[in-house]
Amino acid sequence: MDGRQQRLSAESVTLAYEQRVIARDLSVAIPDHSFTVIVGPNACGKSTLLRALSRMLKPSEGRVLLDGQSIHAMPAKKVAKTLGLLPQTSVAPDGITVADLVARGRYPHQGLLRQWSPEDERITRESMAATGVAELADRYVDELSGGQRQRVWIAMALAQQTPLLLLDEPTTYLDIQHQIDVLDLCAELHETQGRTLVAVLHDLNHAARYATHLIAVRDGEVVAEGAPAEVVTAELVERVFGLRCQVIEDPETGTPLVVPAGRKARVRATAGAQAQEPALQK
Repeated sequence: MDGRQQRLSAESVTLAYEQRVIARDLSVAIPDHSFTVIVGPNACGKSTLLRALSRMLKPSEGRVLLDGQSIHAMPAKKVAKTLGLLPQTSVAPDGITVADLVARGRYPHQGLLRQWSPEDERITRESMAATGVAELADRYVDELSGGQRQRVWIAMALAQQTPLLLLDEPTTYLDIQHQIDVLDLCAELHETQGRTLVAVLHDLNHAARYATHLIAVRDGEVVAEGAPAEVVTAELVERVFGLRCQVIEDPETGTPLVVPAGRKARVRATAGAQAQEPALQK
């Protein structure tokens, strides 16, 4: 981390669910106007970190700062005007239409002196168009496929129009075309609107292609962070994911591309490591 003041950061946080500690003394700073992607193996703490950054999980030690203030000391509505969140699992109210759910993204901007406006209507429609769900506006959310619902939730997050947008596995349930569509949309929001995006992704190659800043997490610790071209190496992938691979240049984008070792090569490597263990123990 550099010495500049970022809008969103975590300082020496301990994150836990009741007595189960997920991360201890963890610090991260999200670069302003970046597309930051958090990667790591299952159960490593990446979604827990995102929950803490979004105010959904209060650290048992340390603090999360938003614009220099403890995020848990700020009024919820003020946070909602600055930071939007797409959680990993979202449940819509029964009997709600797509248009009504997306419109809920405008609620933080409502108040006693400001009710629903033509601007709210325009932003809601633009958010649905951007995520390809405009034609579903009058459909009930619970009638949609998993992929359609995911795009509706993203539209609601976009309608919130916050400078910071956090997305927990936004490509879940989506086929490859819609995964790329969603990530292209995220990249466009970052590049053309200057929004700061933070996403948890499972696909390391997608992360390397789209992120401007990558945070690799394992066992609740930040193992590496920086530009993908600087941090995505075969050594890092094996250290974080336990996967033997080669890292080559993506022929389309020039970004790092992880190519897993073939099955036979991985089997030979595992057998060789096991054969060395008795010798090392002598």
